[in-house]
Amino acid sequence: MIRRFFCAVWGLLFAGGPALAQAPDAYPAKPVRVITSYSIGGATDIVARLVAKMLTESIGRSFIVDNVTGAGGVIGDSTVARAAPDGYTLLATSSTFAINPAVYAKLPFDTLKAFAPISLVGRGPFMLVIHPSVPAKSVKELVALAKANPGKLDYASAGQGTAVHLAVALFNSMAGVTMTHIPYKGSGQALIDLVAGQVQMTFASILSSRGHVKSGRLRALAVSSIQRSTIMPELPTVSEAGVPGYQAASWYAWFAPAGTPRPIIGRLNAAIVKGVKSPELSNRLLSGGAEPVGSAAEELGRFLADEIARWRKVVQVAGVRRK
Repeated sequence: MIRRFFCAVWGLLFAGGPALAQAPDAYPAKPVRVITSYSIGGATDIVARLVAKMLTESIGRSFIVDNVTGAGGVIGDSTVARAAPDGYTLLATSSTFAINPAVYAKLPFDTLKAFAPISLVGRGPFMLVIHPSVPAKSVKELVALAKANPGKLDYASAGQGTAVHLAVALFNSMAGVTMTHIPYKGSGQALIDLVAGQVQMTFASILSSRGHVKSGRLRALAVSSIQRSTIMPELPTVSEAGVPGYQAASWYAWFAPAGTPRPIIGRLNAAIVKGVKSPELSNRLLSGGAEPVGSAAEELGRFLADEIARWRKVVQVAGVRRK
């Protein structure tokens, strides 16, 4: 009887769920799947891969990025929301994550309850970029061109209700212009078609579009933040270049399924914060126009709640809604 009792106790200890089986020094014991809900080549994907590479090197286990796209990020987000809260399925996402609660009439999860915040990685402005064939050299000239040709200028985005869609919709509303939205399945494909001249403009991350601007394949007119970018200070803000008061920006963050043990969240947070503040990763992010942050998990939780509230107001102004 005593022997059976101790066998049962040991069995419970070894099968006692993530909180017991995954002490901080034991996690991770196998590769970690990092889901990003957006396509390969976009800014969210680029930042996710930079952070995953850093974690792989610093922790010594593989962090493998998996692009699970569709429905403006909801499919990938849902995959993480349903995953076991054991630290082996994580979400690397961006500002559209905070927009979806306002855009969709009903999501298959509660954004504030279904996820455990890990860390805010970085944030940065969009860059207003146009194809060189568009006869506009400034924001004011673009606005004048759009007013003279209502609905004839096309703009690309990563999909209906995404951050870029709303950034341009807000621009249209504040500038008093009408441009036609062409949604894509991801920002990478949207940028490819802009470079090819299939569409005329978009708001793109500096990280993904700066190379095209430098090569002359795209023309940059302004940045979307309220202050100029430290990496491209020569570009005016949209606000100072012709649409007073305009502001929109993107950010990048990591989450886990709700219920993930705090020791695991703590280990991931410490590794991400240390990595983001290291010269190598910090310089990579800065060179792409993203300001490194590296926040506490609790700070990210508060930030997400504030972002959801802020984007609800933008969605109301833009009149964007999905079923």
